Amino acid sequence: MASANTLFKSHEDHRRARELEEARKAGIAPAAVDEDGKEINPHIPQYMSSAPWYLNDSKPGLKHQKDWRSHASDSNKFYDRGVKVFQATKFRKGACENCGSMSHKLKDCMERPRSKGAKWTNKHIAADEKVEDIQLETYDAKRDRWAGYDTANYTKIIDMHEKVEAQKRELKKKQELEKRFAERDGDASGSGEDSDLEDEDKITETQDAGFAKVEKRVRTTAGGASGSVRNLRIREDTAKYLLNLDANSAHYDPKSRSMREDPQPTKDPSQKAFAGDNFVRQSGDFHAWQALNLHSLTAHQKGLDIHIQAAPSQAEALHHQFRAKKEKLQVKNKDNIMATYGNASEKVDDEALLLGQTEAYVEYDASGRVIRGVETKARSRYQEDEPAALSPSDQPAKAVLGGHNGLWGSEVDGELQLDADKLAAALARQQEHLKQARPDERKRPYNAGQGAAQEEVTAEDMEAYRIKKARGEDPLNILPKDANGYAYV
Repeated sequence: MASANTLFKSHEDHRRARELEEARKAGIAPAAVDEDGKEINPHIPQYMSSAPWYLNDSKPGLKHQKDWRSHASDSNKFYDRGVKVFQATKFRKGACENCGSMSHKLKDCMERPRSKGAKWTNKHIAADEKVEDIQLETYDAKRDRWAGYDTANYTKIIDMHEKVEAQKRELKKKQELEKRFAERDGDASGSGEDSDLEDEDKITETQDAGFAKVEKRVRTTAGGASGSVRNLRIREDTAKYLLNLDANSAHYDPKSRSMREDPQPTKDPSQKAFAGDNFVRQSGDFHAWQALNLHSLTAHQKGLDIHIQAAPSQAEALHHQFRAKKEKLQVKNKDNIMATYGNASEKVDDEALLLGQTEAYVEYDASGRVIRGVETKARSRYQEDEPAALSPSDQPAKAVLGGHNGLWGSEVDGELQLDADKLAAALARQQEHLKQARPDERKRPYNAGQGAAQEEVTAEDMEAYRIKKARGEDPLNILPKDANGYAYV
């Protein structure tokens, strides 16, 4: 063996000497070597290959980049894991009050808490475990989860699984024999149509093989929490990116399969099957959580010592008190307003005012006056339209002239009686007035007619004016009239 190592070393030295000679002839500087004689990559920077001054290492290399301190190997330091050393029959002073073991105290006990511990029952005393003081120095040795594990314990697991498999084989063989006897006896229920489905290595339709399981990065495009997503969508449903093919519509991220905005904002909400991922995120208790965060931030800015992450229960309680006080103040303000101005919803308005129409029959003539029926005048609920606030001249009254209610342009009180002679004279005067040439009103003096005595206008004059008034825009003006000048309606 020694001769082989010597031969290998001489061969390496010869190869290196040959390479140095070829590099010298080619004018190439040879590669640097470390203290062990190994070549150093010339592309390594000097600040990495140069050792610190306190190591007193004159030759370059990468040895100083590693842990040069010598430690005793911790790979051989094993301990007996879970080994029991003594089984007591009575409780001992200083032992665990729960299980009775001397290896630990009550706060470090890993057994199920008993209703009455071993200290009081003096039964089922747990065995003492072997406690060893092992000093581990290296990083890997401290975090070796298999340290102290006895590989011989794995043979027990193998034996247990072999026994289970043997029991399964025997049960399966018994079922096959029963099925064969049932088929021989002609039992229809024992037919072997589903024999292939009974194989434990095969997956039935009722079992979930996990083939549809998809690992998805949620909530962010480049990464985030991983979640298992099954059945992302039914294949008959339209994909998100096909709902709106406009390039300026909602952005679709193919990596996370998310579309946060609504692709169809103008569509009727009742006709939508998808309104964006943010629609689901902003539903449920999201608004309550948002209000709680806003209240905590506002209260903290105003000097209140509150933090929703540090003391969430305190923040929730303060927010509950705030909402209760706010609701109480709103009810108080509402009562004050109703006490001052009253509640209009409690008053029952006139049916004609509420509906704006009525089924009562009313007939009008060409001038808009009532001929038959009683006109219901809609009045508002304000004070100026109250009956008590109207003057006697404004009060509605009923006239009996041809069934007409009131005069032209006004309403009068009591029964109205017109004199036929006076009405005929008024009609003659109105006719003469219409025949006269009317002066240009733009050339009339400013105070014209102020000095002349104003004659009192009678009811007959008003009626004559109404009859002789020209109404060319009225479609009923073409109707024939009687001897008194009234149109037949």
